[in-house]
Amino acid sequence: MSTRRPHIGVLSLQGDVREHARVLTDLGADVELVRRPAELAAIDGLVIPGGESSVIDKLSRAFGMREPVRDAIAAGMPMYGTCAGLILLADRITDGIEGQQTFGGLDVTVQRNAFGSQVDSFETDLDVPVLGDPAVHAVFIRAPLVLESAEGVETLASLEDGRVVAVRQGALLGTSFHPEVTGEHRFHELFLESVRAVR
Repeated sequence: MSTRRPHIGVLSLQGDVREHARVLTDLGADVELVRRPAELAAIDGLVIPGGESSVIDKLSRAFGMREPVRDAIAAGMPMYGTCAGLILLADRITDGIEGQQTFGGLDVTVQRNAFGSQVDSFETDLDVPVLGDPAVHAVFIRAPLVLESAEGVETLASLEDGRVVAVRQGALLGTSFHPEVTGEHRFHELFLESVRAVR
């Protein structure tokens, strides 16, 4: 097994890029801000940050990144999407703006802004068995929800009412919430484990 540090990209078209870069650096990864296909080709895994999914979609096409990201997913590159990043990794979305596209890869249907506007943001503690104790303190900001998951998609966390807010399928991981803003590193550690397994 390679002993070099994982080389992780953060898609840097829009959103909370710096927060993810800081967490990944703290966990020992070499971090690159990715805006172009050549940068994507040089990394071991990609984080797609929270932000505005429709804006990231448009910019990914403007920068020639949509097809390279889709190709990387198809080739098995591990990716982790938070909030807007989860929307972009979903195969299907509801409430998208006209013409909105995703990268796909996660066989789920995701609802954008499922909890309402910015003023409806909230925090809660989640039981995430794959991470063990303690509970994950999760921050939801204009967050999406996973409405439907295909067989083979693992539910990692749900709200008390059963609505799904974290999923994993193969090397793809998605959360509705923002671990990077609360000092919660365990989802990023889970992502880095998948990167090391693929490498």
